[in-house]
Amino acid sequence: MKGLFSYAETTRAINVRVSVSYLAEQSEPDRGRWFWAYHIRIENDGPMAVQLINRHWVITDGRGARHSVEGEGVVGEQPMIAPGESYDYVSGCPLSTPTGQMQGSYHMVGEDGSAFDVKIPRFSLIAPVNAQ
Repeated sequence: MKGLFSYAETTRAINVRVSVSYLAEQSEPDRGRWFWAYHIRIENDGPMAVQLINRHWVITDGRGARHSVEGEGVVGEQPMIAPGESYDYVSGCPLSTPTGQMQGSYHMVGEDGSAFDVKIPRFSLIAPVNAQ
């Protein structure tokens, strides 16, 4: 299953893997709108449970314009991830250009009370040539 994820980053034994899909059915290139879904798997290879508290994204479109997004948890949840377990979710990103990229971090709290940030790997958003 790990072959599905094209992008990966590890911070303090927390692996963040990302798979991206262009969604032609939700995109309207003639109206300047492209849409992608991204599937994220967060794997806890560490010795203690961690909870995802906040997220921070930096989204850059094909013109270089950057947009920052911060918020509590992911998809309405603040998951607790036990050692040896993983958490998956799918979300989406619209852009006004046919290319762009995303990167960011999750703010985690370990069961021992330690707080740390986990890097989300930078990943590309690229529409197929026939969708541009």
